[in-house]
Amino acid sequence: MLEKISALIGRMTECGAKRFYAKRLAPNDNSKNQIYLGGDFSALNIIPHQGIYTDSDEIAGSKRDRAKARILFSWVDEQGLYEAPNAQLILYPKYPEVRMSGFLKGCRNAPSQVLKVRDEGRIMFLGVTDAGRVLGYAVDDKHPLAKELASRTELAEVGVFLEIPTSPDDGGSKVQLLRKLQEIHHKHWIPSQKLGADGKVYPYVARNGGGYTLEAELGIAPNGYAEPDFLGWEIKQFGVRDFAGYVPKGPVTLMTPEPSGGIYKDLGVTTFMNLFGYKDKNGIPDRLNFGGIYSYDKSPHKDTGLRLTMIGYDRESGKISDIEGGLALLSRRDEIAALWKFSSIMDHWNRKHAQAAYIPSMFRPGPPAYAYGAKVLLCEKTDFNLFLRAVASGVIYYDPAIKIEGMSSVSPKTKRRSQFRVKHQSLEALYQKAEEVDLLTFEG
Repeated sequence: MLEKISALIGRMTECGAKRFYAKRLAPNDNSKNQIYLGGDFSALNIIPHQGIYTDSDEIAGSKRDRAKARILFSWVDEQGLYEAPNAQLILYPKYPEVRMSGFLKGCRNAPSQVLKVRDEGRIMFLGVTDAGRVLGYAVDDKHPLAKELASRTELAEVGVFLEIPTSPDDGGSKVQLLRKLQEIHHKHWIPSQKLGADGKVYPYVARNGGGYTLEAELGIAPNGYAEPDFLGWEIKQFGVRDFAGYVPKGPVTLMTPEPSGGIYKDLGVTTFMNLFGYKDKNGIPDRLNFGGIYSYDKSPHKDTGLRLTMIGYDRESGKISDIEGGLALLSRRDEIAALWKFSSIMDHWNRKHAQAAYIPSMFRPGPPAYAYGAKVLLCEKTDFNLFLRAVASGVIYYDPAIKIEGMSSVSPKTKRRSQFRVKHQSLEALYQKAEEVDLLTFEG
């Protein structure tokens, strides 16, 4: 019997779990009504999923589009793992909220006796693996695990979840992150480096090594997938000239997603550039550029003729009215030149930004080295609707750096970078909680 939380964590650790949570179940949290995971989209950071997609169904003759995300979910006990092949998240952007369903269907040895009823005091425990699998264990109010959880008053809240440390002294993911950043700060100048896929550290000489060096110190290998960097925290470093009253050198790049619709996606970047790009302003021949600043509902850009807007977004309520819409670049004829669908950009934002740490860095040339400041900004509890409101108010803007060289050749070379950026001083508008921590006085 798994009668202590430490024993349950030990069992889930054997199965690969690294992060652990508990959810107190309300009467409506059952297999019939689904399990409520919060009145925003922050659960998408806690629970790894296989990408958001839209699914249509008909109720009383009316078609309804719903956003869903499949999850790799298994129930666990002392003997083994039991896959729940139909487990999924359902997103309701108009409310907004997220629910989980399908967690019993088709699953052998699922805790049906706990999750088919409406009893108070039930608990669902979750373990999350680095491979993106979610492990579950559910108990009723009389179980020793439920009674132990009720006595644990020190657990941090993460949305509707309680975060459970792996041991009494690890302090949770925030404390572990701050301990590691404190250690890195005390190293002072660190040679520029990059962690390879083989787990080895290699020298790095290019000038963009600040992020790579910090990631190497944190044990984070560069990756091309949209998952948080360190125990559920996105790590963002930014360059400063000094650590005393620092002023960031430039804006923060929040993410760089490629368009998922419009001419750019449907007809290709070459067609997009021929229609909306412009000749290189420094006179480089046979090259087209696409740049500039695009803020919500401003006049069309003088060089490209495009403007940034949102399709399917109700600015007055601050909510999505059509999940099939998104952020869009429109031409003067209202053609959709590029579209970032809500489903794809929501997926990226909540995976990467629900918890984010912003760390200042300084660069020293010859040989290149970086130092990391003592004052770090920790931001928590974001919501995709906060992101959309920041776009609608002009706080977040589109700042692309796209070019295509050798336009007249058979195979032109393209460089694509679709950047959504924000000024550093506006970061806190994207989160419900932000705090500056001084690593010199931090005691974790």
